[in-house]
Amino acid sequence: MGLTKAKKEKVDVMALNKPKIVILGAGYGGLMTVTRLTKYVGPNDADITLVNKHNYHYETTWMHEASAGTLHHDRCRYQIKDVINQSRVNFVQDTVKAIKIDEKKVVLANGELQYDYLVIGLGAVPETFGIKGLKEYAFPIANINTSRLLREHIELQFATYNTEAEKRPDRLTIVVGGAGFTGIEFLGELAARVPELCKEYDVDRSLVRIICVEAAPTVLPGFDPELVDYAVHYLEENGVEFKIGTAVQECTPEGVRVGKKDEEPEQIKSQTVVWAAGVRGHPIVEEAGFENMRGRVKVNPDLRAPGHDNVFILGDSSLFMNEDTERPYPPTAQIAMQQGITVAKNLGRLIKGGELEEFKPDIKGTVASLGEHNAVGVVYGRKLKGTPASFMKKVIDNRSLFMIGGLGLTLKKGKFKFF
Repeated sequence: MGLTKAKKEKVDVMALNKPKIVILGAGYGGLMTVTRLTKYVGPNDADITLVNKHNYHYETTWMHEASAGTLHHDRCRYQIKDVINQSRVNFVQDTVKAIKIDEKKVVLANGELQYDYLVIGLGAVPETFGIKGLKEYAFPIANINTSRLLREHIELQFATYNTEAEKRPDRLTIVVGGAGFTGIEFLGELAARVPELCKEYDVDRSLVRIICVEAAPTVLPGFDPELVDYAVHYLEENGVEFKIGTAVQECTPEGVRVGKKDEEPEQIKSQTVVWAAGVRGHPIVEEAGFENMRGRVKVNPDLRAPGHDNVFILGDSSLFMNEDTERPYPPTAQIAMQQGITVAKNLGRLIKGGELEEFKPDIKGTVASLGEHNAVGVVYGRKLKGTPASFMKKVIDNRSLFMIGGLGLTLKKGKFKFF
């Protein structure tokens, strides 16, 4: 039996009055928001739209493996539609071009979206600090495409080395800028991958140089010194050279110029320069007019942007202060996912009524991998290194998959080679 005219008009009015929630980015924070939001907001409470450039989510924290070639890039991603409630969420595959906060509008490459509530989780871009030539000649570890390109490039250098009349050492010299988490994890994978490449392409391992350049006075700044020493010693034993307190000054097609303060710069010839020395928030956040620091907005305790009660910002786009240290929390996947849960709850309370929740980070631990079977970290206050740390790293990775996609996704994409 069909609806009467009066009832149909009432339904249409309700549909028109439903607030529009637009979530930008299907990274850790955005996906966690959208998967939890359908639990806090009913189908008649709001229209939910998720916008992402690709039809897949990729595990940003696994990109060092894909870049080195120790894990295929397809293992590092999964389809967005496989983990969202498609009956409740409208997924739009498109590129965000601008956010018009005064007009409550998002401009896409192929259209526009109006919103009542906006969640910004657009992620980060590499930070080059204005160093000449980095953007043009260095390889970032940023996403599926950059990782695939880097892996193929490294393999090409090994494949080409013995085919040329003049064997060029710069083909077998790999320079990694940055000894933070991404740099160290990439070095760990590279140290494991290089012997395999040498065997495959008949290259003497002693001819290969892996050089890490770090401007800070230590590897893994802020990490436990004992664990730092363990990581450095392990990587050096596996052929990594460290130049600590040394800055990359310029990158060229021939390599890099590096140097310490008040010392003569050194030229390192290399066909493979990898930049892993930091990120900044997405430029669209800066262009939108939010007050920001390197593309990151210092959000309120409830994760809303100051002066914009209908805009939430999370992940790499946000800057959330640690009151104990008076410094911002590092933009980790762990924090982004926790922020996503808080944002979902607060959107529900804005729509249905109720006091908004303040975000309280719960840092369970931090682990940096040094290849498939080695790592260093602190979990629940306990220092770990070697196999136990590697085990926990895989547990953390699997937990991330489970929180977003449940058991099915974990079994499909998870890491279970613990020893």
